[in-house]
Amino acid sequence: MYELDESIVKQVLSLNTKVFADGANLENMINLNSQPYIQGLTTNPTLMKKSGVKDYEKFAKEVLEKIQDKSISFEVFSDDHEEMYDQAKKITKWGNNVYVKIPVTNSKNISSYKLIKKLSNEGIKLNVTAIFTNEQVINTFQSLDKNISSYISIFAGRIADTGIDPLPIMNNAVKLVDNSNVEIIWASPRELFNVIQCSNIGCHIITATPDIIAKLKLLNKNLDNFSLETVKMFNEDALKVGYKI
Repeated sequence: MYELDESIVKQVLSLNTKVFADGANLENMINLNSQPYIQGLTTNPTLMKKSGVKDYEKFAKEVLEKIQDKSISFEVFSDDHEEMYDQAKKITKWGNNVYVKIPVTNSKNISSYKLIKKLSNEGIKLNVTAIFTNEQVINTFQSLDKNISSYISIFAGRIADTGIDPLPIMNNAVKLVDNSNVEIIWASPRELFNVIQCSNIGCHIITATPDIIAKLKLLNKNLDNFSLETVKMFNEDALKVGYKI
């Protein structure tokens, strides 16, 4: 389902960014893990809920039975920082390829920086998520142990949804983490062009849902051919329905 022509795979792998698959459908995750252009995976409680996952730990361990060589992020779901700590300590033990997602704040808008620092200093690989501002990026980076592999997930797509250009925030973040083991994730992309934007600024990772991944086959597609295919689609659909004027 997600296999691409070899030429497209080479194009994706030549980008200055890694493509991580974002989702919570076990079959899709296993399929995407087998694709050479997918270099990691992420999920979250909302995606799991949409996919009908009932048992969080059971699902995660089923995933990890099949996916052991690529980075994969699982998120804590408590709203209490002490409970988040306990959950993170459990999640990190599920696999060597596991990164623990910690939201930048809880739902009461209490920052998670102390928790992030504590976990990072204990050597736990983190994926700090739901980040939207320069200040959050800076405070998160300052809280992380720079020698421990970690991710900072900036929700560029949601920032753009507000009419604000996310590129300055992403650029600043990429420069900030230079010469560390912290990588920046361009999260919640809205279109394939975001993958190109991500690559152009040297952002380390972009997370992509299956609908974005499906569009990778269009990379550098000839626009004249694309135009003709679009016209043919309109014509064929009109004929199928039998429209008359």
